[in-house]
Amino acid sequence: MLQNTLWILIENWKIFLWEKKRGFATWVLNWVWWKQEKWETIDECMIREANEEIWIVIDKKDLEYLGVLHFYFSDDIDNLDVHLYNILSYTWNVIESDEIKPFWFNLDNIPYDKMWEDDKIWLPRILNWEKYVEYNFYFDRELWKMIKQELIK
Repeated sequence: MLQNTLWILIENWKIFLWEKKRGFATWVLNWVWWKQEKWETIDECMIREANEEIWIVIDKKDLEYLGVLHFYFSDDIDNLDVHLYNILSYTWNVIESDEIKPFWFNLDNIPYDKMWEDDKIWLPRILNWEKYVEYNFYFDRELWKMIKQELIK
C-alpha cells in the first residue's frame, strides 16, 4: 500500500479545499495530500511536503492525527493508505499557484457534490470532533466510482 498524508484545515468555521489545475483529479475539490518517501515517518512526510509544495511551516507538535482511510481499487494497482491530519498551528498565506486554486467554504455549505464520494462519509465525523476515524473504501478505477465502504472504527 502506498502511504499518503492528507491535511484538513478548518479556520473560522470554514474549511479549506483546493482545485487542481492540471494532472490527476482536476475534476474534484480536494485537500492538500502527499506521498510518503521510504526514508521518512508519516509525520515527517506531512511536515516536509507541506513546506516543499505549498510553503507552509508546521511544527510536529502542531500535528493532530485523525485517522486513516484505506483505498482499494478494482485493478489492485496503487492501493492507498491516506493518513488524516489536522494542523493546529501553521505559518502560511493561502495563495493561488500554477498547480492549485484555493477555496474556503463555510462548514454548513461544504460542496460534497464536487468532492470524492467517500468525503461525505468520513468528513462529517471529523467535523463532529471525533478523534479517530478509519474506513476501507473500494473504487472502480475505470469509472472513479465507489463500489463499497467498510467502517473499521
